[in-house]
Amino acid sequence: MRRRMSLPSTPPVRPHGCFITFEGTEGGGKSTQIRLLAERLQRLGRAVLQVREPGGTPLGEEIRHTLKHSPAGQSMTPEAELLLMNASRAQLVRETIRPALARGEVVVCDRFFDSSLAYQGYGRGLPLEAVRGVIDFAVGETRPNLTLLLWVPLEVSEARRRSREASSPGGVGVRDRFEESDRGFFQRVEQGYQAIEAATPGRIRRIDATQSIEQVQADVWEAVSRLL
Repeated sequence: MRRRMSLPSTPPVRPHGCFITFEGTEGGGKSTQIRLLAERLQRLGRAVLQVREPGGTPLGEEIRHTLKHSPAGQSMTPEAELLLMNASRAQLVRETIRPALARGEVVVCDRFFDSSLAYQGYGRGLPLEAVRGVIDFAVGETRPNLTLLLWVPLEVSEARRRSREASSPGGVGVRDRFEESDRGFFQRVEQGYQAIEAATPGRIRRIDATQSIEQVQADVWEAVSRLL
């Protein structure tokens, strides 16, 4: 009687994790589009993790408060800002992003290292090579598969920020140290994003965020569906 050879069982196929980041100046509608994308992916059966920068972990949220809202951050130097931002990022990458990607999840992040190049490099005027060195140390090999740059001109960004503040209780929004920066700072940030986009055409997809929410959502999905 011939004995049947037993073959090793084939392990189940796990979908690869995917890392998508959203970038842009203030007032581009990132939060809305991240929510809409996550909801659509979840309806399709994908596990989605939404995170934000700075923040995304208990330690990162403490750093976020210091960077953006704490009165103690009023006199913060650009160097301290860069290091705190990347301390939060290093924790987020190791505690949250890498484990989620290993589980095959789609990670959608509100800002990532491009923000440091745009805000601390171009905006604050820190040497770009120094900024890149700090970023490399913080994130290691963890890089986005796709970055969606929600683009609005500076005038639109300013108008949306004023509208957001006016619609908050009492007409006064939560203090944000970055939004208190002068117009020259945001002009440099805008130029920074343009330079980053030009240098990284394969990863960054610019989307006109002056369009309707529905059209921006459609453009976001076109880019994401190609990736997936």
